[in-house]
Amino acid sequence: MKKFLLFSLLCCCSFAYAAKPKYQYIKISTAKGECIVRLYNETPLHRDNFLKLAKEGYYNGTIFHRVIKDFMIQGGDPDSKNADSTQTLGNGGPNYTIPAEFRDSIFHKKGVLAAARDNNPEKASSGSQFYLVQGKVFTDEQLNNLEKNRLQHKILDYQREVYKTIGGTPHLDRNYTVYGEVVKGLEMIDSIAGVATGAANRPKEDVKMTVTVLKKREAKKLEKELNKLAKASK
Repeated sequence: MKKFLLFSLLCCCSFAYAAKPKYQYIKISTAKGECIVRLYNETPLHRDNFLKLAKEGYYNGTIFHRVIKDFMIQGGDPDSKNADSTQTLGNGGPNYTIPAEFRDSIFHKKGVLAAARDNNPEKASSGSQFYLVQGKVFTDEQLNNLEKNRLQHKILDYQREVYKTIGGTPHLDRNYTVYGEVVKGLEMIDSIAGVATGAANRPKEDVKMTVTVLKKREAKKLEKELNKLAKASK
């Protein structure tokens, strides 16, 4: 019986240790701070592509080449590595696109990670370029005007509440795929969004990034911390 009990305990411990985190996370590090992004399982094509590129070191040394305060910060162009100040950026990336993965439950609130794209009719995403939303807080009147004059859909009640409190960029919903959100280090977005910019909204001083994938043990530890914070806030 003692041997059986010991075997059972070892199996349970091994299973707990081997259990995968619920999500996968990436860390974006810059001279303006760092953040951790949770990648959504609901958008597997974008999630897996970003993980692949991050593991390859694809983003390391690239810059946030387009920054607009109260809107978003954009990066992921491989041509931005060591680009001179006169070089036009925003057209680089892998020779493929990713099919759009729109979900009503996932929208452009502050802090989300979304895919940039060109003006293709299928709204397919760039193979590498992305943006992090800073956005702004909206009033009911402003959201109503958006629905009436710019959007082809209604802003759902729970989305509206978020846009009125946390803020975001509601006019991008159903036009660009959102596939993750910052769960730690939201201040990095605000810091980068506040830098001085020049032509084509490029920061006058390069903001380079390093993107890494959190290991399983790090991800599990993070999820434990986030769950603890969530319970404490209730």
